[in-house]
Amino acid sequence: MSSSESPLAGTGVTPRGEVHANLAAPALVAHALRRGEGRLSAEGAFIAVTGQHTGRSVQDKFVVEEPSTREAVWWGKVNQPLPAEKFAAVAARVRAWLGQKAELFTQDLHAGADPAHRIRVRLVTTNAWHALFARNMFIRPAAEALAAFAPDWTILHAPEFEADPATDGCRSTTLIALSLETRTILIAGTSYAGEIKKSIFTVMNWLLPERGVLPMHCSANVGRGGDVALFFGLSGTGKTTLSSDPERALIGDDEHGWSDAGVFNFEGGCYAKVIRLSKEAEPQIWAASHRFGTVLENVVADGAGVVDLDDGSLTENTRSCYPIDYIPNVVPSGTAGLPKNVVMLTADAFGVLPPISRLSAAQAMYHFLSGYTARVAGTEKGLGKEPQATFSTCFGAPFLPRHPEVYGRMLSDLISRHGADCWLVNTGWSGGAYGTGSRMPIQVTRALLRAALDGSLARAEFVRDPFFGLMMPKAAPGVPAQMLNPRETWADKAAYDRTARHLVGLFEANFQTFAGAVSEDVKAAAIRAAA
Repeated sequence: MSSSESPLAGTGVTPRGEVHANLAAPALVAHALRRGEGRLSAEGAFIAVTGQHTGRSVQDKFVVEEPSTREAVWWGKVNQPLPAEKFAAVAARVRAWLGQKAELFTQDLHAGADPAHRIRVRLVTTNAWHALFARNMFIRPAAEALAAFAPDWTILHAPEFEADPATDGCRSTTLIALSLETRTILIAGTSYAGEIKKSIFTVMNWLLPERGVLPMHCSANVGRGGDVALFFGLSGTGKTTLSSDPERALIGDDEHGWSDAGVFNFEGGCYAKVIRLSKEAEPQIWAASHRFGTVLENVVADGAGVVDLDDGSLTENTRSCYPIDYIPNVVPSGTAGLPKNVVMLTADAFGVLPPISRLSAAQAMYHFLSGYTARVAGTEKGLGKEPQATFSTCFGAPFLPRHPEVYGRMLSDLISRHGADCWLVNTGWSGGAYGTGSRMPIQVTRALLRAALDGSLARAEFVRDPFFGLMMPKAAPGVPAQMLNPRETWADKAAYDRTARHLVGLFEANFQTFAGAVSEDVKAAAIRAAA
């Protein structure tokens, strides 16, 4: 599209240079290569390196403090307040800065596959590869929708702009700020593309509860019989891997809404973590990551463009962003019916949780509010030799603008109204903690999930775990019986008991952060040390 102000309508940006609006992948890749923004892999994927920011800048995220929304926002470390006048001033400078650029790239996109709960998003960015990322990540409107596109929300994306902590009320030269009143998102001082994706997820987490829709940090798929499964989990627990199942159709890999009509994807693409990705274990994601149009973020390649997915020298958080239809078995509409199974994933690096447990409704809400996983020593700066427990309420605390109890109550209500079997699945370690035990074989996890989703596991005999109160199946098809009880996989049973008691204590301490806002049945389901 030739230079024009119309692609920037509603953004407040007045351009002096050319505006490339709604270009498709081939043109965006060509511009990105011309501008030296990255290079191609041997198979044609675009490789971008994001510099010092290889993950989200959590401490640099702010919500603008505004009269109409102040009382409903969950203020604290997650949602730091930014005075409205500070935001207005820095946003004006960013708009002026963008306007002076010789080239800008815009994309008009949808978030929300259900038209009843869809928002229109306009991205303005300085880089072609960031525009390609957004085009892959969100839903691409039909041509007739683009012709009359008017954005509900605007993202001003200025990765090379540096904020001024002395005048802008921020912590560093990086600033991610969300104005709920003006429906504007400002991303400055970071090239990590995940900020674009997660800023819109935060918006959906703000909007949908008022419409009676639960926004969820989860993947989702559907079986041939129409049975929908949700997979909650933090990064690295297997949401993307386990939902990309050749035997089931993928609805989406990360963000969904649950209404009384069913489940719908927020996105039109996938953003898979690909460090040490296995072609054999994860063939669909591997194939999608080796295609033209895919964006590889901080993935290392040799001089010939041959990627090494085992190389974490830039970051352990290597990513692949591709349109969802790069996965062969998907639901084109991004919508499906009501969930039959709710799966909560944890990568327990302590190695003490069962590979699968059946949860009561109260236990499901408890584990949803707990949002537990354990990071592995050596994969992130600052971690010691032992695994480090992470609790992220609702499996997505950094993206919750409202109080967690809002989402917890909605989940509990939806499960009770519509009915769903709930499961806790450990994709972490077995036979010992990280460093002693081994990672749970993905074949075992897939076999257990298959039995859970087809209904056969629910008919099994269960036994209660003495430490965590979890109901473990005594037998499951294709899985050695001793693997189902984690204690039996440890050679040193006393070491297992010590480690399990340690994790129980961590759950107890975390529960205090939300114990006062839950029902008595959830309190009764909480993990606690034996009297």
